[in-house]
Amino acid sequence: MYKHILVPTDGSPLSLKAAREAAALARAVKARVTALYVIAPYMPPVMGDGYIPPTNGTMARRYREAAEKTAGKALDKVEKAAGARVRCEKVFVTNDQPWAGIIRAARDRKCDVIVMGSRGRGGLAGLLLGSETTKVLSHSKTPVLVCR
Repeated sequence: MYKHILVPTDGSPLSLKAAREAAALARAVKARVTALYVIAPYMPPVMGDGYIPPTNGTMARRYREAAEKTAGKALDKVEKAAGARVRCEKVFVTNDQPWAGIIRAARDRKCDVIVMGSRGRGGLAGLLLGSETTKVLSHSKTPVLVCR
């Protein structure tokens, strides 16, 4: 069955619900879990007419530190949900498209299944807003278990 479960998280209650489901599945099939947080890359501020003010890297470094701190908090929640009986690795990656980061992480880490949450937006709202879950479902070759 499954041996390695990828659990993408954004720190939301919905992604934590998916983490609990993934932990229950992992316990049942004796699998391990990798908790994943996708960090957006730093984008320097753009002034009028596309002017990007010169920086010495301080803003990028501060952004990275804050993003990693946020990722750590979200990943800690998944690790706590997994409990002591499930081996849980915490990973963050950088990608400007979260769905692509999720798919790449699943492939690179040889995960058997991706367990993630979905708000279940349908109709026009789903079409206009899109959904990271929908994009993962559309592009992933790895099976995806969606939790609502």
